[in-house]
Amino acid sequence: MITFDAPIVIILAPLVAGAVWAAAAWARRVRVRRAAAWSDSTARIARTAGKLGAPALGLAAGLAAVALSGPRWGEERIVTETRGLNLVIAIDISRSMLAEDAKPSRLGRALREARRLVQDLDGDRLGLSAFAGTSYILSPLSVDGSALTLYLDALDPDVASEGGTSLAPALAQGIDLLHASPEIADRVLVMFTDGEAHDSLEQALQEARRLSGLGIHLILVAEGGRQPTKIPVRDDRGTLVSWQQDASGTPILTSRREEVLGAIADAAQGTIVAAELPDQAGAVRDLVASYKRAMATESRTQRGRPRAWIPLLLAGLVLAAQTFTRRTAALIGILLCLTAPAAAQSQRPRSPAEKAWDKGDVRAAATAYLTELKTHEDDDTAWYNTGTAALAAGDPALARSTLAHASTSLDPELRFRALYNMGLLALLQAKADTASREAHLADAARAYREALLLKPHDGHAKWNLELVNRQRRGSGGQANKPNPPPPPPQSGGGSQQPQPPPPPSGGGGMSQSQADQVLRSIGQEELRTRRDRTGRTRRAAPAGVKDW
Repeated sequence: MITFDAPIVIILAPLVAGAVWAAAAWARRVRVRRAAAWSDSTARIARTAGKLGAPALGLAAGLAAVALSGPRWGEERIVTETRGLNLVIAIDISRSMLAEDAKPSRLGRALREARRLVQDLDGDRLGLSAFAGTSYILSPLSVDGSALTLYLDALDPDVASEGGTSLAPALAQGIDLLHASPEIADRVLVMFTDGEAHDSLEQALQEARRLSGLGIHLILVAEGGRQPTKIPVRDDRGTLVSWQQDASGTPILTSRREEVLGAIADAAQGTIVAAELPDQAGAVRDLVASYKRAMATESRTQRGRPRAWIPLLLAGLVLAAQTFTRRTAALIGILLCLTAPAAAQSQRPRSPAEKAWDKGDVRAAATAYLTELKTHEDDDTAWYNTGTAALAAGDPALARSTLAHASTSLDPELRFRALYNMGLLALLQAKADTASREAHLADAARAYREALLLKPHDGHAKWNLELVNRQRRGSGGQANKPNPPPPPPQSGGGSQQPQPPPPPSGGGGMSQSQADQVLRSIGQEELRTRRDRTGRTRRAAPAGVKDW
């Protein structure tokens, strides 16, 4: 059965085709009339040329309109096989998570780290829940990470129908999602929270002990600071309106509850990821890297597959045939094909930083990139540019801080490049600072391992990691390191992909294929559960019940 995304467009397709046909025919008649006014010979040429032009243009326009209507038919069974573990992410969306002792807020930081975690754990079976006074399942275990990202983008405290903070329902719902999953793979519950378990600690401890008894790993990701802070109330434009108040009108103070998080982690024999860590998602990723993974198969049937490409392809073929059967049009088409690559290679004016880099003046480039960074602080590529230029200029302090910021980017390619260069920086410092050589080599190993989690088959990073390991064992210390990749060009606030790092120069008798062999080791049936409806009307909290 054929269906259309926009049925009104398919109804108008014949009218569009007829209108274009009529316009093309009128244009041909005008051309013939003007040719006849010039001479009889030109009139004869005009009459014989382009007879099929109007029908071809009309047919192409009609086919384009059909494609625009979004035709769909047929079905396909899609089978996805993954080798992963079962992991549920639980996000605390209580109002205390709006406190801004983390940037941009506790909730904002938790959502950013959760997005990165979903991105890094591609292939694992992931689920998502949100909790405040009660818990809500947003997504059961699935390999579709894009769906989780959409849910994360929409989370805020107004989603919860019951305010306050209760950890016990979130732990219980994590058990429900994970307990029915195949036990051949490890099961993990990752909970982002500030730990304000309002008068519900005993129930949370009971659920935590049940987690431990079922063999489910608990990772608590702490958010917020230890010092009490107010909870802002902002309007839709982000303007501060007031501060969250209790029933007596006193501004509420909230802080991270270390004792609550510690008690729950102890009861579940779990792990706490500290709020002070700059890369919480990376820490969680490192923790789950050692867990047991298993092959899982997920199948689904896609009905009404998009077929817009078929009429669009036919329209393109009709236009191409019409173009290349006309002598003048064919010459123009060939000319465009020859000049298009040259036009595509035309570049925008180079920035002062890029000009300095092109000249080899890396110190001036680092200074210029740092100046640009002040106006593009939200652009991760600007941080990467500055760090790479500072690395080339021999400024380790600036390189370390800016590359560390770039390594938290949501762009996996940019994160890989930043981690790669952080490893290079640590290698250079290990050579220059022999007193702290071991610490620098450990930093280099950590950076390259994180980079390989993003690109497990990258030969350059593998080669450099094996170089670090050999230096830590006292061999291969004379090998050369690769030069840093040049920073990518950028314009305004937009970012482009960085250039790939050059291949490392050989040394120490270790080839890339040998390093690949040494480091090769680096590197489910869906639970049928009903999704609770989110976005319910928030119930007013009874007197004396905390709503944050």
